[in-house]
Amino acid sequence: RSRGTVIAALMVRRGEADAMICGVVGRFRNKLRHVLDVIGLDPRAHCASAMSAVACEKGVFFFTDTYVQPDPSAEQLASSALMAAQRLKIFGITPRVALLSMSSFGTHPDAPARKMREALAIINKLAPDLEVDGEMHADAALDPKLRARLMPDSPLTGSANLFVLPNLDAAHISFNMTRVMTDGVALGPILMGLAKPAYVMTNSCTVRRLINMSALAVVEAQIRERLAEESA
Repeated sequence: RSRGTVIAALMVRRGEADAMICGVVGRFRNKLRHVLDVIGLDPRAHCASAMSAVACEKGVFFFTDTYVQPDPSAEQLASSALMAAQRLKIFGITPRVALLSMSSFGTHPDAPARKMREALAIINKLAPDLEVDGEMHADAALDPKLRARLMPDSPLTGSANLFVLPNLDAAHISFNMTRVMTDGVALGPILMGLAKPAYVMTNSCTVRRLINMSALAVVEAQIRERLAEESA
């Protein structure tokens, strides 16, 4: 097969390359499918997901899942949140996770809100020390004073920096609106849950973002190599 994405993925899988970046030209979904077919999921991962970030004057904000799961289950949301939180720790950032919804701490009984509450329960069970709360409105996630009035015993401190959205539409729209409205610098999409370091860019990717993602790919490859040596 002569597809560049497939060839790159095979090189990573065979150990002939440490990481891969593709997707500046072509459809994201097609590239992602090739990557998943060849490289596959990490055995420890429940699913693949994507995180995107915006760096602006008010800080650095992370959004998930912005590109992979159209309508994630509670289990997939929890997995995405935990993988994203781990990435933030690697970046040297303390994750403060907000599960966003049109419902705020149980104000609505509909299925999407229940899904977010179920995801929170899973996260709390698997990572009891993680700063995470929900489901909540976006303003409560960003405004600690408002959140304190709504939920005085919330374990989340300060403004959230990692936002878990109920579906792909919400996550992708939130990320892009934040990027444009703040004139921020975008990073990502950062693919998570894969067996090897692989990143699929979008057609709107800038040179700056591509350079940043290249650096990130190198860091991930180095971390994976170190962990493999430690476990050997």
